[in-house]
Amino acid sequence: MVTTYTIASGKGGTGKTTLTVNLGTIIASYGKETYIMDADMGMANMAILLGLENVPVTLHEVLAGKAPVSEAVYDGPSGVKVVPSGISLKGFQDADPEHLRDVMSEIVNHCDFLIIDAPAGISRDGVIPLAIADEVILVVNPELSSMVDALKTKILTELIGGHVMGAILNRATLENTEVSVHKIEEVLGVKVIGLVPEDPNVRRAAAYKTPIVIKYPDSPASREISKIAAKIAGKEYPEIKPEVSGDKFIDRLAKSIVKGRKK
Repeated sequence: MVTTYTIASGKGGTGKTTLTVNLGTIIASYGKETYIMDADMGMANMAILLGLENVPVTLHEVLAGKAPVSEAVYDGPSGVKVVPSGISLKGFQDADPEHLRDVMSEIVNHCDFLIIDAPAGISRDGVIPLAIADEVILVVNPELSSMVDALKTKILTELIGGHVMGAILNRATLENTEVSVHKIEEVLGVKVIGLVPEDPNVRRAAAYKTPIVIKYPDSPASREISKIAAKIAGKEYPEIKPEVSGDKFIDRLAKSIVKGRKK
């Protein structure tokens, strides 16, 4: 049975595309037929992260009726299948997001998991991925504005009949964290299913156009993303003893969360 997840956020720059790529890569490594789709057609970045920016056919052409879905599917790391959107504005203008349902209907016949990178904010293009997914996962940064925008996205998702599974706190730091995990859960009314720390290796991996879980598998962010992916796929995550520096960071981060929950 296919399960479809939409990764969404109330504002841009939260890291949802990076999470989509890395979650899909890990789930595919379990032997699950996994597709990741860039439905952020106006501000597409998935192709750039994976070195697919020059491919001949993208989701833009499919939604414009110029090519079948099969021609826009590319092989990614660990066997994940990638359906990128193009980076040209002309392709975006020609694409009709109303055909996204038809594209999904065809893709789900070939996979176990479909993970959709949704457009940030509230727009006509962004409503469809929220409505057609089995589960929506919100990506929140440790700042109040991100949480407020995520709440708007949650409310919209529920208004159109969608369901929010939970939230991922991304780019978590010990300094200047305005909101705790407890506060996020209280305001959004959903569980925080994962906490991904700020990690410079995310940018380093992006420069190599390789998912961080492949390029730097033992980094703090990779380990936390892998835990979330295992949870989504229903797998047991093999705990690996972290390096000393990472261990100290995670220990301190865990203590700060516990304190936040007690407040």
